[in-house]
Amino acid sequence: MRIVCKDVQAETVYDVLHDTSYRKKWDTNMIDTYDIGRLTVNADVGYYSWKCPSPLKNRDFVTMRSWLPLGNDYLIINYSVKHPQHPPKKGYVRAVSLLTGYLIQSNGPSSCTLYYLTQVDPKGEVIWYYLTAGSLPKWVVNRVSQFVAPKAMKKIYKASQKYPDWKQKHDPSLKPWMFPEQNALPCISLADLTLQRADSLENIDESGLNEEKAHHSDDED
Repeated sequence: MRIVCKDVQAETVYDVLHDTSYRKKWDTNMIDTYDIGRLTVNADVGYYSWKCPSPLKNRDFVTMRSWLPLGNDYLIINYSVKHPQHPPKKGYVRAVSLLTGYLIQSNGPSSCTLYYLTQVDPKGEVIWYYLTAGSLPKWVVNRVSQFVAPKAMKKIYKASQKYPDWKQKHDPSLKPWMFPEQNALPCISLADLTLQRADSLENIDESGLNEEKAHHSDDED
């Protein structure tokens, strides 16, 4: 999946995907997000919870994320991990990212293309890049692939257009993803993390949920 951002620099989209403070301004489906700790100068662990349309249960996950500037292009990838101090929470279905990635490719000084990639489980239990431990009805998978994911990409694009003005008013020089010396997160040992697999989580069967009772998310409006 991709979207061309005709009037946005690649670095700006890269900043938007990193900046958790700004994400709280534009990601209307987000419940909470925060950084847990850092592994290296270009890898960290974070938490994200996401508001699902009723009657589905809300999702959350813990992921290890790494990033790499590639000249004028940028790459961000993540996958789910277990962290001993951040187990599944009551009221949420712990989701699993097998492998998720963003590639921001520069098209010149004021244009770029954002690519979104994900590894999909063969069972098809996917909400955009969220793989759940359980079963989802087919209408959910269809709705997400047709409406939610494309709309979310457009929201990232619009957020990127507004980011430079917002950032000028909110710690404009603070970009720890670009300047590792600014990173104040506690260090995490890789030995404390293990790969999160869907089959090790509670099996939540939502396959029988009725589409007529579903409330649309903001990304479908």
